[in-house]
Amino acid sequence: MANKFWHKLCRKTKGNQNIKDMTEQNITNEELQKNNGASMNQETVKNMAEETAAEGNKNAENKENTEMENNTEETVDKADSQANGSETADSETNGSETNGSETAGNSEATEQEVDPLTKALAEIEELKTQMLYKQAEFDNFRKRTMKEKAELILNGGEKTVKAILPILDDFERAIAQAEKSDDVAALREGMQLIFKKFIKTLEGQGVQKIDTLGKEFNTDFHEAVALVPGMGEDNKGKVIDCVQTGYTLNDKVIRHAKVAVGQ
Repeated sequence: MANKFWHKLCRKTKGNQNIKDMTEQNITNEELQKNNGASMNQETVKNMAEETAAEGNKNAENKENTEMENNTEETVDKADSQANGSETADSETNGSETNGSETAGNSEATEQEVDPLTKALAEIEELKTQMLYKQAEFDNFRKRTMKEKAELILNGGEKTVKAILPILDDFERAIAQAEKSDDVAALREGMQLIFKKFIKTLEGQGVQKIDTLGKEFNTDFHEAVALVPGMGEDNKGKVIDCVQTGYTLNDKVIRHAKVAVGQ
């Protein structure tokens, strides 16, 4: 655009210079005619007039060419201006489209920002529901456990009682037989059999007798009820006699053995 303007300015300047030169030449010719009018003949004046007319025609042609070139340049400039205007309009249109796409992208981005929040809220609601279910299940488990524990405390000895009931039946039969018989030896034998059966039943339930005689006194299993002096150095600190037998249930002491300890 700047190059076209420069060429246009140069052409206008050149045309103006030609017109100026022609005007100065005409003035010079007129002065010569005035100064030499008396001596100049008619032929010379005629030749000068023809030359002046030719130069005027030439200058007129140059002026017309210059005007045509100027018009052409103006037309080109208008076309360029229109092209630039269309480019500007296209750029504005593209800008508006770009702004529209950016606006759409921002709206989509906003929707994408909202979606994770909605998803998170849905997950929170689901977790709350699961928590309520788990809490209800735990409450049911706690209640069921407490009920089972209470039943175990109340009926924990059911198995042991069922195991002892046959021994009770043996005692009843032994007593009934003792009323009918006077054989003491037979009664003693029957009582021994019942006793052995009872011990065996207790062992089946995990009950064991604590050994005491000749053992070192141990506070975990023994309870000293008497100290016996003068038993010698070998029996010092050992169990001399068992006053009451102690028992363990599944290796847990349920009754300490009451013993006499040598001193």
